[in-house]
Amino acid sequence: MAATKVIALPKGTHTVVLGMGDLNGIMRGKRIPASQWENTCKSGNALSLALLALDMTCDIWDTPYVSMGNGYPDYHMMPMGEARAIPWEEGVAFCMARGEGLDHKPVPIDPRNCLVRVLDKAKSMGVTVFTGAELEFYLLDRETMAPREKDIQVYGLARMAELEYILGPIRRNLEAVGIPIEQSNPEYAPGQVEVNIRYGEALETADRVVAFRALVKELANREGLHASFMAKPYIDQSGSGFHVHHSLWRDGKNLFAKDGGLSPLAMNYLAGLQTYMPEMAMAGSTTPNSYRRRQPNTFCPINTAWGIDNRTVGLRVILGSDSAIRIEKRDGSADCNPYFLLACEIAAGLKGIEAGLQPTAITTGNAYEDADATPVPRNLADALALAKSSAFMKEVYGENLFAIAASQSERELAFFANQVTPVETARYLRNF
Repeated sequence: MAATKVIALPKGTHTVVLGMGDLNGIMRGKRIPASQWENTCKSGNALSLALLALDMTCDIWDTPYVSMGNGYPDYHMMPMGEARAIPWEEGVAFCMARGEGLDHKPVPIDPRNCLVRVLDKAKSMGVTVFTGAELEFYLLDRETMAPREKDIQVYGLARMAELEYILGPIRRNLEAVGIPIEQSNPEYAPGQVEVNIRYGEALETADRVVAFRALVKELANREGLHASFMAKPYIDQSGSGFHVHHSLWRDGKNLFAKDGGLSPLAMNYLAGLQTYMPEMAMAGSTTPNSYRRRQPNTFCPINTAWGIDNRTVGLRVILGSDSAIRIEKRDGSADCNPYFLLACEIAAGLKGIEAGLQPTAITTGNAYEDADATPVPRNLADALALAKSSAFMKEVYGENLFAIAASQSERELAFFANQVTPVETARYLRNF
């Protein structure tokens, strides 16, 4: 049923930014006068279902669930959680929303509901899923759309100080709107940075990633910058990843930890991730560009190898204190939908537990040279083919949403196939 609780607004609020993630995890929504907030909390705010069936350029197409044939009807955004004051806009608050149909039921094509269903399954198994998110992105000059820096200074303290004019406000302001930040640093390319969101319950993590990307863009704009989460903006520079850290908890105890290493349950979860990693590639890399990251010796995995504190593998085990032991899955792209990514990863891990799966032998060296490791798709066409033949993917997404997501990937492939690139023109026009 529709919510009836009115979420309190910070004192002095005149406008509320209400938003939720679309098909690509891009935040979309409305600005609502505070005078309309009570009614919005009780009845929701109407939006067209087209929001959940459009690509990153806002192009729409007919799908079995929503189309010209049914007139692209409405659904409602329902406020959830807290409304937080936006520090850089006086009198403006921010609140996340969830989707609800006009029948007060979950919207079948809302990506968030994929993750909700998977976490309901985890709850039925008596576990709580905690995840941490690491996102890399580029800070580009808005006029030139190029990095202002010319060299690589990964983790460089001097470069950190140079970037503090933007990374400082990002850390402080995101904390103020309820997104806890662990750290920030320059990454392995000019203009590339990483900001880590502190771990929390998995649904909270995904919501935070959607908000994080939107709010980072706002803060960057204020400094004449464009924050881009595109997977591979430059072929000769590092791509931007979305690494997810997983652990399962019960009664305040990390179930992945046993005697300083991984528990048997964690090994089952790891094996589930490893088993379904090729099938779920489309969830973490949705465009042709995303697969340009998947190259040897780039710190982006090309197979399902696993290892302990090894950044060449797809599944990196991190040891330490009992509370810190976790599994990091490293192949997601920074521009993917966090609800799809986390839903698929967690569902895979849970299936590993249910089936008692065991991982392959550990990789202790360079996983890029591990001939025995199962490869993951290196292009969208292969990933799409695997996804379309996967009962697992269709189960996680649901029939209607999977059809829309697969259709978007098909459209992206067709778009790229119908281009003549500047590289082709430069190479062939004068020589043939």
